[in-house]
Amino acid sequence: MTNLDALSINAIRVLSADAIQKANSGHPGLPLGCAPIGYELWTRHMNHNPANPAWPNRDRFILSGGHGSMLLYSLLHLFGYGDLSKEDIMNFRQLGSLTPGHPEYGHTVGVEATTGPLGAGMGMAVGMAIAERHLASVFNKEDYPVVDHYTFVLGGDGCMMEGMSSEAFSLAGTLGLGKLIVLYDSNRISIEGSTDLAFTENVEQRMQAFGFQTITVEDGNDIAAVGMAIEAAKRETKKPSFITIKTEIGYGCPAKQGKASAHGEPLGVENVKALRETLGWPYDEAFYVPDEVYKNFADIAAEKAETEAAWNVMFAAYCEEFPEMEALWKQYHEGDVREAVEANAAFWAPQEKADATRSISGKLLNQLKDIMPNLIGGSADLGPSNKTTLSGEGDFSKENPAGRNMHFGVREQAMAAIGNGIMLHGGLRAYVATFFVFSDYVKPMARLSALMGVPLTYVFTHDSIGVGEDGPTHEPSSSWPCSAPCRDFMCSVPVTPWRLRRLVQRSHIQRSPDGAGADPSEPGPVGGDREGALKGAYVLDDCEGKADVILIATGSEVELAVKAKQALAGEGMNVRVVSMPCMELFEEQSAEYKESVLPKDVRKRVAIEALGEFGWGRYVGLDGACVTMKGFGASGPAAQLFEKFGFTVENVVNTVKAL
Repeated sequence: MTNLDALSINAIRVLSADAIQKANSGHPGLPLGCAPIGYELWTRHMNHNPANPAWPNRDRFILSGGHGSMLLYSLLHLFGYGDLSKEDIMNFRQLGSLTPGHPEYGHTVGVEATTGPLGAGMGMAVGMAIAERHLASVFNKEDYPVVDHYTFVLGGDGCMMEGMSSEAFSLAGTLGLGKLIVLYDSNRISIEGSTDLAFTENVEQRMQAFGFQTITVEDGNDIAAVGMAIEAAKRETKKPSFITIKTEIGYGCPAKQGKASAHGEPLGVENVKALRETLGWPYDEAFYVPDEVYKNFADIAAEKAETEAAWNVMFAAYCEEFPEMEALWKQYHEGDVREAVEANAAFWAPQEKADATRSISGKLLNQLKDIMPNLIGGSADLGPSNKTTLSGEGDFSKENPAGRNMHFGVREQAMAAIGNGIMLHGGLRAYVATFFVFSDYVKPMARLSALMGVPLTYVFTHDSIGVGEDGPTHEPSSSWPCSAPCRDFMCSVPVTPWRLRRLVQRSHIQRSPDGAGADPSEPGPVGGDREGALKGAYVLDDCEGKADVILIATGSEVELAVKAKQALAGEGMNVRVVSMPCMELFEEQSAEYKESVLPKDVRKRVAIEALGEFGWGRYVGLDGACVTMKGFGASGPAAQLFEKFGFTVENVVNTVKAL
């Protein structure tokens, strides 16, 4: 290690400590312990270009231990990413700053993923490595490795304790993701104390069982050893690599080093002063970085830019020799398929006969895969049930990275994290699938999808008491308040044509097609109104004159609403049926449009939904009612369950009469 290396590493440490102390909030332990790892990786082994953070062939770095965000912010600042200034560092954890408490994708230039929940970054890193592997199989030609980069992820004991990391690494080993390199900050400390309190297994043996190459670095301050381990990991092309790097949390602070107190609280003014003395940092001024350190990082950044420049030359030659691949590259990375979807008559055609919504979903998904060659995804071991298999596209595997069908195994949470990683990588459009009831396993990573604004598509089937004999353990009557809202963070599906159009536009999907399961000879329900559905709600079946009551339903419950209308009309009542595929879309419409669908002077309204009642109150009001689920369901044939829980024409009619 040169004196300049040592000075640069300590600059990362002191910047981190000063920022956390000024904010009086943060986690100094990881930045102090891992600064040499970050420095060695970013300066000598990782291909990246601060002048072009979006360079497609850059190596990806994910800080899974997101609480140690000041390590990442210090590196980004010193390298000159996005003009992340010293003032930004000084505003760490302050409202509106570019340096929030945990890294946020899309908020700070150079942050590849939002990592707050521990283990999430590990799962997303696996997704990025999958994306690299698949894209390489599509685009690389002899002498033209246009997709050729690594995914590095740094995390600690907490990330390894979370079950999601085991789920994700088990799949990564199975897939032989040789360009995934995990850097394990093994400092043996958690918030409550020594990891021996709750975490004593041999982590390396666990990773070996998953199919990883394992390497150990005994001293995290030995950057030469860290560098050799990274290069050894790169040489292993058949397996992902796991590098255990033994560090001291809070390194350099005598009162905190190696202790739990270094993890999640500022060092304190006196301890920051002691840190400077221990490190031999000669500058008392807070946030001061000497010019030679800035120059060191600037010189390295210039070298990194040359790496991209060489790739650009190769890519230009590649495009000249393979113009069809250039066009495909643009389709993958820049393509807008809205016009192609809009012009596809078969995609929008009403169903000719009643069919299960998941079957309709599967048909439409297979129409989409021909329009979107970069569509990739799969299910948590439920593909045949979810109908999410892309016909004729092969299975993504160690032997066949060109396959577009992902097999995630029974790993719902990791599946969602991996899906996020695929989307974050760029170039691909991903979907993941499971039964609606198992969305409970998915929610944490789905929340990150929303937080990052990543349009990962979630396909949930078997979404009501219609699951039947499997019983309440598999009937998602309480999994979500109701399916209709289709919030940004989660959409209830299967796929329908109008929601799939929005998948292209804003990547949201609605639950089921109007009239699925209905008799196609009946007017109205089957097919629905495409343009109305794109507005979230529309009048599906109206009456002459002013309505006495409005029935609002979503998905297959629309059929029930139409039949109830017919029964009520026979008794002289004027009834309007409103299909509401998506509350969120409806709320985006003008006040005039919403009034045209749900006029305020019709106060008698009934919502029908085979899930929870929450969310419908805004539309039925105090004078209305809901025919929705109360309870967890039961085990029995689906038809009997719908009758038992009141999803019958008779009950809807009686509910209307009782208003």
